Amino acid sequence: MKIPVLLDRKKTKAASSGGQVRVLDGVPMLAACVAIAAALYIFGLTGVLSSNIQRYLLKIFLYCTLSSMWNLMSGYTGMTSLGQQTYIGLAGYSLTVMTATYAMSYWVGFLVGAVISTIVSLILAIILFRMRGMYFAVATWVVAEALRTFFTSWKFVKKGAGMTVAARPYPSTSTIYIIALTLCIIALAVVYFLLKSRVGLGLTAMRDDPDAASSVGVDIFKSKLLVYVVSAIFTALAGGIFYLNKGSIYPAGGFGISWTVSMVFIVIIGGIGTMGGPVLGSILYVIFEEQLAKLPGGWTNIVLGLIAILVILFLPDGILGTLQKKLRFEILSQKRFSGE
Repeated sequence: MKIPVLLDRKKTKAASSGGQVRVLDGVPMLAACVAIAAALYIFGLTGVLSSNIQRYLLKIFLYCTLSSMWNLMSGYTGMTSLGQQTYIGLAGYSLTVMTATYAMSYWVGFLVGAVISTIVSLILAIILFRMRGMYFAVATWVVAEALRTFFTSWKFVKKGAGMTVAARPYPSTSTIYIIALTLCIIALAVVYFLLKSRVGLGLTAMRDDPDAASSVGVDIFKSKLLVYVVSAIFTALAGGIFYLNKGSIYPAGGFGISWTVSMVFIVIIGGIGTMGGPVLGSILYVIFEEQLAKLPGGWTNIVLGLIAILVILFLPDGILGTLQKKLRFEILSQKRFSGE
């Protein structure tokens, strides 16, 4: 049995055009990622960061988790979902019901939200995987809208009046920051190693041509199911943490299409089909969101829309994707480990 050998950052690979692309991967890049993660943990635990900075970073971690999972589905697997808010809403209400109605720990709320989302994703997969492309995307959105309507009229969750999270004791911003950071790191690691595995090779083949991938032995249904369920679980956990930080939830917010709009925007401006795209996109999105919130009325969405249009027109591969093509480098390559 051959032992996988990680690529060194100085190792190059042949590009489709015949040139050489530097691959920033392997031990040096891993060490850099560990150092950044350690610094973020230390800053959060020692109180170096102000509560406002922690709030910014907390949102970045959560959006990074959400967009990385959406990118895994759409960018690498070809399943473009417009209904990931299904799992955010389910997780938010699970957290709220567990803490407010049954007086349980918010950890129980996270667990219940993840379990319910797993079950729902398995059930929906049987139906949704019969569809492709636009039909799959619209169907996922319809499911989310149906749940929003149901929760708006469900007396148990106080209908459209919403519910308040009643965790006791309520965690501090620093604690939620650490939880969000941990989830973000785990999510990125799962995506990275999943794409590096044998399954990852099948995912990209399935995205480019499902029929051809199936003809060479890729189990389309199992591959889609794995990605869809993994995405649902991490999306639910991120949603639970978000509503723990926010403190309350309403059907229109929990199951709103704005969640998917945010994920799509982040991946588009960062770079779809890249590991670093959701990270860069999340940072930029939170900065834009915070700064544009000062504008009156609906100008925030208008400006964000214009930014997205400009990126699509002039940087079709996103900021990071375009830089990687122009400067001929690749951060955290999704190519499989050599020697496998």
